[in-house]
Amino acid sequence: MSTTFRTAVVRTPAGPDSIEIIDVPVAEPGPGQVRVQIAGAAVNPVDLAVAAGAFHGLGAINQPRYTGLGWDFAGTVTATGPGVDLPVGSRVAGLIGGVDRDFGAYAEQVIVPADDIAPVPDGMELTTAATVPLNSLTAAQLVDLLGAGEGRGLLVTGAAGAVGGYVVPLAQDRGWRVTGLARAQDEEFVRGLGADFTARAIPGWDAVADAAALQDEGIPLVRDGGLFIGVKPHTAPAEQRGITVRVVSVRPDGARLAGLLAAAAEGRLPARVHAVVPLDKAAVVHRAAAKGGVRGKYVLQP
Repeated sequence: MSTTFRTAVVRTPAGPDSIEIIDVPVAEPGPGQVRVQIAGAAVNPVDLAVAAGAFHGLGAINQPRYTGLGWDFAGTVTATGPGVDLPVGSRVAGLIGGVDRDFGAYAEQVIVPADDIAPVPDGMELTTAATVPLNSLTAAQLVDLLGAGEGRGLLVTGAAGAVGGYVVPLAQDRGWRVTGLARAQDEEFVRGLGADFTARAIPGWDAVADAAALQDEGIPLVRDGGLFIGVKPHTAPAEQRGITVRVVSVRPDGARLAGLLAAAAEGRLPARVHAVVPLDKAAVVHRAAAKGGVRGKYVLQP
């Protein structure tokens, strides 16, 4: 067995070209932890922002050597620490929270708390499961901030995107009357989720779930006294006209993720893979992802 494994990091963030694949020592999981051999790690906008130095600039990252990339992953449990009742060989997916860390999911393996992972349903590809944790948990925790809809009107910006595509059905489950804002070519997808559709940003909504991160451009879409939920935890638009502004800051939650993975496996939530690419092509994938317009995730495979 090798004593090292490969992982992707940035030392001095400067975009895709600053991504390095380095070798680090294999470690054993501690109490309550598991080691997972990664089969796939999804590429998300937050990863592009970390590599570009956005969070370093905000003072949110203070790593002395390098910063790890990658939030969500799926793979196979290869070792467990004391107090973990999970068989080696279990297929799991999980989320690594926060940005200030020297490790991430862009790697051959990772050690995480057992409470932060969930079983991948039989028949679901691990590379597909890798696309679910970050976006589905962000959406679920965003909908928690929305609360019960009771038939009120909700506009989901970026409704065909990675987070928005999960917000739409989850908000409907909580009683919101959902309209998705997206490009005209995404109408079929949005309506397929059971929502109404608009390609025009029209104001007057009881609430806006700003999955597209419109930020200050999204606030005018909310009626006076309404509710705005943002997705950028370190920045929030100013409250005005009696509008309540809240921002989701996603956190790992293995128990909840289990239900979201099951819903995705059953087709009730949209898990979408655009392409599976080798880990050592991470910089190439970041450049491609930055161009936008892709429906579905790039997944890095060690």
